[in-house]
Amino acid sequence: MATEYGQGYGLDGRPGFPGSTERRHRLPAALRAPVEGRTWRELGYVLLSLPISILLFTYAVTMVSLGAGLLVTFLGIPVLAAALAGCRGLGSLERLRARALLDLEVAGPEPLRMKKPGAMAWVGAVLKSGASWRALLYAVLHLPWAVFSFVVAVNLWVLGWALLTYPLWFWVFPMYAGQDGIQLYGDETHRVYLDNPFEITVTALVGLLLTIATPWIVRALTMVDRLLVHGLLGPSRLASRVVELESDRGVVVDTAAADLRRIERDLHDGAQARLVSLAMDLGLAKEKLQEDPEAAARMVDEAHGEVKTALQELRDLARGIHPAVLTDRGLDAALSAVASRCTVPVQVEVDLAERPAPAIEGIAYFTVSELLQNVSKHARATWAGVEVWRTENRLMLQVVDNGVGGADVAQGSGLAGLAERLDAVDGILVVDSPAGGPTRVTAELPWRGAHVR
Repeated sequence: MATEYGQGYGLDGRPGFPGSTERRHRLPAALRAPVEGRTWRELGYVLLSLPISILLFTYAVTMVSLGAGLLVTFLGIPVLAAALAGCRGLGSLERLRARALLDLEVAGPEPLRMKKPGAMAWVGAVLKSGASWRALLYAVLHLPWAVFSFVVAVNLWVLGWALLTYPLWFWVFPMYAGQDGIQLYGDETHRVYLDNPFEITVTALVGLLLTIATPWIVRALTMVDRLLVHGLLGPSRLASRVVELESDRGVVVDTAAADLRRIERDLHDGAQARLVSLAMDLGLAKEKLQEDPEAAARMVDEAHGEVKTALQELRDLARGIHPAVLTDRGLDAALSAVASRCTVPVQVEVDLAERPAPAIEGIAYFTVSELLQNVSKHARATWAGVEVWRTENRLMLQVVDNGVGGADVAQGSGLAGLAERLDAVDGILVVDSPAGGPTRVTAELPWRGAHVR
């Protein structure tokens, strides 16, 4: 496993994380918000929500009511299925609108599962699908929220900009409307207008505050829309978990196949080749035993050396599969043995009151082993440290070195493969490796006690 450590440079040419695209703004976010593109897209989303939600609500209520009324006949079931299918289709459009205006990526719900082809099978699949009913619920619930958010956003937006720009169009009132300005209060006896410089200035300042606050209020409103789209129009937690487990299963199968190929290659190119050569040497020694005993003895002695070498290779291979010291004495002793083979001094600290399950223990061992191999090969470090501890139901691993840094999982290196292996068992790999070092790699694994088999 090879993971290159080296200098990473941002787009501005300064050392930093590889591919850094951080932008610096002169104005703070509060002042930029009223004119940012994100604000206008979110406002557009809120404005479009009202007519779209009216369409969704009307379609959903009309079709479902029609289907429910026809349930006394056979036509009610297919009409109700068509209503749910239409809600699913409109939900797809809503996900596209959220992606375009809110930058919200929501995967589609789980597909319909039909045991056999046919119209009736399709009707049954639509009615049994939880995603269909969630789309219907979205169409019903979104209307009242769309009305509320539309009213709040439009009134605040119009009022804020109107008050902010009041000094520019104040002349309209006395010249064209015959009034002294914006009327704050009026009855039969007297009226109060905003007509002097102080009141006009205060009005503009209030408008400025409203203009600055409105984008954040609109953003808070669209957060509810995000939750509705994600929760009702996306895949269910169970479906997402199934997809994740299927992906993890593929990673585990690929990893196991790669390990088997590696073991077969090591056996074929290493110990097996030596044993074949050993058999040939012993055959030649047997033929020379009567004619030239001294030459036969030398050949047997050489064969004895080959046997020792083959045995050592077999031990190394067995250690790479699952070291005996890990089974017999646990992570502390096994990681200390790995640290002793590292090219730099390694301090190992294992704080575990009990041993984890063998599978988790093996993954932890090989994770630390591969990370220390990276330190030996690429980090150019003079010191490294390994810490292992338990936090609630998680097994924590941390490998630190004072090397040159620059390691990045996103570069498709060996760290990416290690992250995939950990992800396959609900683990996490976090790499903190700025250019110039130090490098800190933290791994989390689910904790399962040793009694779990």
